[in-house]
Amino acid sequence: MADQTVLEIKQTLYGDIQTFQCRSIAQSPTEAVILFEHTRALHVEDVTIPAGTVSFGYFWTDRGYNAYHWVTPSGRTIGIYFNVSDCTRIVPGEIRWRDLVVDVLVTPDGHCRVIDQDEIPLDLHLDLLKKIQDALESLLHNHTQLVREIEARTAALWGKQAH
Repeated sequence: MADQTVLEIKQTLYGDIQTFQCRSIAQSPTEAVILFEHTRALHVEDVTIPAGTVSFGYFWTDRGYNAYHWVTPSGRTIGIYFNVSDCTRIVPGEIRWRDLVVDVLVTPDGHCRVIDQDEIPLDLHLDLLKKIQDALESLLHNHTQLVREIEARTAALWGKQAH
């Protein structure tokens, strides 16, 4: 698929919806890569994402997470942010997913930290709790391999993008 506008539609466990307009870089029915350029700085834990940061978003329908690879305009990794998720649906022009609260942030120094685990609702259905726990265990066990996979994929796509 050639670069096109795509809407990333994120739904929270509480039903709130956020929509982001991005560029579609690669897409199939089971996997998508999108590009978002940050126009203002933001902070996630102890990581600063400066204005101008490029975010490659990776979405899969068969994984219990998605990932944002934050890179500087020169292509240096700032961090990779994994969202535990489900209900990912990829169709032309749209990527829709549900955020399951817990996130994992990995920085270039290899530091891996779990974020927002304390925000899981106490009354969450056991099946959903198990889904979150399984995805979290997979991310913590495989994060080094996943970071290599995502960095290699971004590097292959980087030269094709206008910065």
